[in-house]
Amino acid sequence: MKKILSVLLFTICKLSFSQVIIGDNVGTATDKTSVLLEFSSTQNKGIILPYITDKTGLNTPGSLILNATIPTAAKVEYYNGTTWVDLSVQTANVSSYLGIQPTAKENTNAKVVIGANTSAADGILVLESTTKAMVLPTVSSYKNIINPAPGMMVLLNNGGVKTLAFYNGNMWSFWSY
Repeated sequence: MKKILSVLLFTICKLSFSQVIIGDNVGTATDKTSVLLEFSSTQNKGIILPYITDKTGLNTPGSLILNATIPTAAKVEYYNGTTWVDLSVQTANVSSYLGIQPTAKENTNAKVVIGANTSAADGILVLESTTKAMVLPTVSSYKNIINPAPGMMVLLNNGGVKTLAFYNGNMWSFWSY
C-alpha cells in the first residue's frame, strides 16, 4: 500500500505545476496564481547567486551570477542577452569563499526547472513560464541581514519604496525601478 501511495504521489507531483513557497506557509496555489517561486518576507534572508569562475558558454539572457573569474575582483553581473552588465559598485575579494565551493566542475546538464517538465535554458535554477514569476526575498533593511554572503540578492521594501540589492562580498549595490 505504501509503495502504491508513493508512486501515486510522485506521479501527481510530476504532472502538477504548482507554486513553491520557501520560508513560510502564507498563500496557496489558489490565491497566488502568478507565482512560481516565492520566499518569506519576514526572515531577513536572501538568495545567494552562483559563484562562477568560468563564464565560457554562459549566454542565457536573464542570468544573474557572482562573477569570480578573478577571485580578488569579484562582482555581481546580469546577462542581458548581448553583454554582461556589472551590478556591483566595486569589486570584492571572494577568494576565501571559493574554498568552500566544490572544486569539480558541475554537471552542465544538472538543473532544477520550476514551471515545466524541461527547459532549453541553461542554469542552475530555471523558472520556465510565460505567465508566472519569482517573488524575491523581501527585507525592510539590508542592515538586518546578519553576515551576508557574497552574491546575496534581496528586494528592499522601505515603506513602499522597492530597491533591488546585491552584496558582492565587500559592499551592497542598489538598483531602483
